Amino acid sequence: MLEIKTRAEIITLVDRFYEKVKQDALLAPVFAHLDWPKHLPTMYNFWSSMLLGDQSYQGNPFQKHIALPIEAKHFDQWLTLFMETVDENFVGDKAEEVKQRAQSIAGIFQHKLGLV
Repeated sequence: MLEIKTRAEIITLVDRFYEKVKQDALLAPVFAHLDWPKHLPTMYNFWSSMLLGDQSYQGNPFQKHIALPIEAKHFDQWLTLFMETVDENFVGDKAEEVKQRAQSIAGIFQHKLGLV
């Protein structure tokens, strides 16, 4: 098990998580339109900014989700897969922090989308 200390661990987390998403019956269709080689580095930057404070992410993540055909069940499944990925691969304070941040982000997005 790894601790999340560097960008390399962020990349491992994001790659392993999105491999699950691509295989998931509910989530894969929502993400099917993505240009993965472009999207993954954006996610590396997002989570590196959140956890490591490197300020590599520029953008508005909520804006990207407004037009997607998503419901509360999609957020629930996203969180389930995210938590599984973290728990299967990582330990330590940053692992707990990334899970808390994911829950918070999902809650805020659902609230802004009128899903809760």
